[in-house]
Amino acid sequence: MNLSEVNWDYNAAGSWPLEVKVVIILLICSLVTGGGVYQFTLNQLSELDTLEKKEQTLKDEFEEKQKQAVNLSAYKEQFKQIEELLDEMVKQMPSEAEVAELLRKISKKAQESGLEMRLFETEDPVSKEFYSELPNKIEVLGKYEELGLFVSSLSTLDRIVTVHDVVITSPKKKLEDNDHRLEMKAIVKTYTESPKEDDIDGDLNKEGEKGG
Repeated sequence: MNLSEVNWDYNAAGSWPLEVKVVIILLICSLVTGGGVYQFTLNQLSELDTLEKKEQTLKDEFEEKQKQAVNLSAYKEQFKQIEELLDEMVKQMPSEAEVAELLRKISKKAQESGLEMRLFETEDPVSKEFYSELPNKIEVLGKYEELGLFVSSLSTLDRIVTVHDVVITSPKKKLEDNDHRLEMKAIVKTYTESPKEDDIDGDLNKEGEKGG
């Protein structure tokens, strides 16, 4: 078949050879099919990919929750132990009425360790979530082993006492040439349980009744 002899006028399409008609029909079908794939199938593939990712996310969440459910009893036991430990720590915190006695015991420990107390100054309390810090600035003078004995003796007290910001230096003025004592400055902290909201409300109500 000589293609140059074919009348390519669209209006004369009926007279085209059969082979030409078949090729053109196949081209049209291919274009229609390709357009349909592009219009519908690609969008569906994109949606499918999104759904597959969401499915994987849900699977991961399910596995994580399943692990938590399996370990729930262990978590409860750990939480119980933490609560018991917290209660025990609270019991080791002095009440407001006991703070003065505890400070006296700290000063006594310094004397028993052979230290000279040069400063014992109570600073403002620092409120935390469920307790309050009671910092006390101290300055003591003594030999190195006496300083160590004093710090270690604080752990024997029946209430929680911690030592912070320790600075040990030689005193600027020595009383004697053979005076080998050192000066230690530190913050000694004690702790009290913060008042509960019910207690605070009760105190406020009492104050209101007195004012009325």
